[in-house]
Amino acid sequence: MYFSFSPCPNDTFMFDAMVHRKIDTEGLSFTVRLADVEALNHAAFKETADITKLSYHAAALVANKYKILPAGSALGYGNGPLLVSREPITLHQLADAPVAIPGKYTTAALLLKIIFPQVRRLQEMLFSDIEAAVLSGKAAAGVLIHEGRFTWAAKGLRLIADLGQCWEQRTAQPVPLGCIAVSRKLDGDTRQKLARVVRRSVEFALAHPHESAAFVARHAQEMDPHITARHIQLYVTDFSVDLGGSGRTAIHRFFAEARKAGAIGKLPEDLFV
Repeated sequence: MYFSFSPCPNDTFMFDAMVHRKIDTEGLSFTVRLADVEALNHAAFKETADITKLSYHAAALVANKYKILPAGSALGYGNGPLLVSREPITLHQLADAPVAIPGKYTTAALLLKIIFPQVRRLQEMLFSDIEAAVLSGKAAAGVLIHEGRFTWAAKGLRLIADLGQCWEQRTAQPVPLGCIAVSRKLDGDTRQKLARVVRRSVEFALAHPHESAAFVARHAQEMDPHITARHIQLYVTDFSVDLGGSGRTAIHRFFAEARKAGAIGKLPEDLFV
């Protein structure tokens, strides 16, 4: 079974147990592909993986191909993308300035569109290149995700807006960043089995946080172990174990706002496993 997820610490932390058989996988084995989340988003249009990490933005666009699992999500409070710049700049000036985003189909890009629709000159680039692009002047501003959320201030960048905080103030809901989705080609029993295995893997990771250390360190962009630990703590939440009713409510609200912004179309009713 092909399982694609990102090399970011929250993913390698959560899924180490299942890919390395530290838990009962109920007979399932996984061929793993690690890639930047935007690469995974693009791959999902071709349905190349049986189970994959996706931005919630992309998950809506491939909802006819994939269903969202109740476990494995990055969804929570205080963990949204940050819009930063090197020089002081107003939102009015940003309307005609180049702004770097970590991919067209990322939740970060969609949040920017929902919250600041006047920003139009978007430059897509790998998330780990955005800080350097803003510091060099290649981009007037950039939307930071993942490790960049912890390093921007030390590099001399300025915070324009915390898009997650803007979302929370607008909706009183947590930010749906990324999910784990399974192909609709799989039968219902297999999808249910994957739901149990992913939850079991997340629970194992939280109960045995040092078990995944080698796997996490091998793939982390930012090698400072303190930043890695903060990254995991921020993005792996109770919603990662189970979305529950409140998680699903937040996702439905996000998709409703995305439809208002013209970013996604009508969705199937059976979004979740």
